[in-house]
Amino acid sequence: MKTKFWVPITTFSVLATVLVFCSNKKHAAGDSLLVKITNILKDEHYAAPKIDDEFSKKVYSNVLEKLDNDKRFFTDKDIVKLKTYETSIDDQIKAGRFDFFDTAWSIMMKKLDFIEAVTLKELNQKYDYTGNETYTVKEEEKNYKPDNNALEGEWKLWLKFQSLDRLYRKVEAQKNKNELPDSLKATFKVLPFDTLEMKAREETKKFVTDWFKRWRKMDRRDQISFYVNSITEVYDPHTNYFPPEDKANFDISMTGKLEGIGATLTERDGYIKIERIVPGSASYKQGELKAGDLIIKVAQGMGEPVDVVDMKLDDAIQLIRGKKGTEVRLTVKKPDGSIKVIPIIRDVVVIEESYARSAIIEIDGMKYGLIHLPSFYADFSDKGRGRHSSEDVRLEIDKLKEEGVRGIIMDLRNNGGGSLIDAIDMGGLFISKGPIVQVRDPNGDIKVGPDQNPNVSWSGPLVLLTNTYSASASEILAAAMQDYGRAVVIGTKSTFGKGTVQTFMPIQGGQSAEFPKGFGQIKVTIQKFYRINGGTTQLRGVIPDVIVPDLYDGIRQGEAEMHFHLPYDKIKKASYAAFKGGFTSRMGSAIGASKKRIAADDH
Repeated sequence: MKTKFWVPITTFSVLATVLVFCSNKKHAAGDSLLVKITNILKDEHYAAPKIDDEFSKKVYSNVLEKLDNDKRFFTDKDIVKLKTYETSIDDQIKAGRFDFFDTAWSIMMKKLDFIEAVTLKELNQKYDYTGNETYTVKEEEKNYKPDNNALEGEWKLWLKFQSLDRLYRKVEAQKNKNELPDSLKATFKVLPFDTLEMKAREETKKFVTDWFKRWRKMDRRDQISFYVNSITEVYDPHTNYFPPEDKANFDISMTGKLEGIGATLTERDGYIKIERIVPGSASYKQGELKAGDLIIKVAQGMGEPVDVVDMKLDDAIQLIRGKKGTEVRLTVKKPDGSIKVIPIIRDVVVIEESYARSAIIEIDGMKYGLIHLPSFYADFSDKGRGRHSSEDVRLEIDKLKEEGVRGIIMDLRNNGGGSLIDAIDMGGLFISKGPIVQVRDPNGDIKVGPDQNPNVSWSGPLVLLTNTYSASASEILAAAMQDYGRAVVIGTKSTFGKGTVQTFMPIQGGQSAEFPKGFGQIKVTIQKFYRINGGTTQLRGVIPDVIVPDLYDGIRQGEAEMHFHLPYDKIKKASYAAFKGGFTSRMGSAIGASKKRIAADDH
């Protein structure tokens, strides 16, 4: 069923650049990363804004929000100083300078030192909770504190509130100890109030100091990436800068595989901790590395070990990953305190949970198939013959057909999208020839993305499950199946509302001390996509045929809540015919019956 987009003469070949494809164009003369990126965006972005004083104001606001959204660090006095840059950031960008950001960062680091001193002093002494103090938790803090004295007072109240919240939960747990299972009652220790109070303060202290530590671990490379993304987000929320390491991580998420040792790592109290060993991986086969081990040094083969204690997790991961067949030696601290050097030959790690999988559900003696699709992954290595989500779903459908299922449910919940090509191919599994999506480029030209294969893998009843975090390619598939009348869409009140298309473009000819591997790539919004009925999922998403109430319905979520999003609009309807099948005449009554059951359910 795979549509062949590799042939240049294909009318829809323009979409071969979508999201996971890299353009071969060389862009951006000049030495500065900022200059190179803004040159690319000027030429390639779907709706590139003019870099002027208004643009400068937006970058100014975005940086301050990303640095101090809750207004816990900057004061009115700091803002007066930063305000002088508000309309000059555009000129700094054109010159490749970081004056505004460096000033803001310097102030932020000084505030971390000030607040950390307040935190340690405050939490090193027992709290008195018998007073009449109040603390208001606000959804959004609108005003900065006037000066450091007011900021210190706010922090003291917040620290006390955090400690009280933790203390309350501990006291309640002791009150309700008799409700615990017998297996837990035996090990549950009842502690005096003073001990609980001290533990609550210690937990608050650790939470805050770890938070500050993460900020301080951001080196110059991280700071530059932070600022550049604060700028690119003003173009739209999905135009982002990817240094080489971040692009490698993105590729892993798209392909579901990497070259390394096959262990899930986390950062705990300055150590790199093994959380999980991937079954079948190099670590699994070697056998000595276990969950719970702490990595303290990393060596490349017989090379000199590098101490990774207190190292950023991303930097440690770069040392541990490597080409298939190469050796890495990990010096680890075992849970019993012993130290051991473990040699591992790196190999390809396949992350199976990244791929489509299916299951059989039996109800009243009848079988139904459930396909879980975590993303629209695609591996375009080896001339496009890598693993693709559309092909994997086709194989899962074949398995379910052999089991004699009467209907198929495809779970797209929390599926953030991925390859547009695979969304088109996947739509083709359920219909004969016809359009799946339309796209418009910056010049206003509209092209149709069609399924050109007449074969249909599944012609029976189909249900798609969605939620607020079903986005992009998930919305393309859901919208097309809904427009054709091919499937019943069931989910929360709407999908995410991302109706834009991105591609990766390399930043040519640049490197620096911070980026020795080169500047990396930029993900650029180059098109908007539209439903075949002419509407768009941008901002509005896909409204399910059957809406299931959700606990988070009252929380503002989705593309419409993101800053700098592109607007909603419409284009002409594509030429297509509604799906015809033996079961389609019953879809309306099934939808109506579902709505009645939901309305009658008081839970």
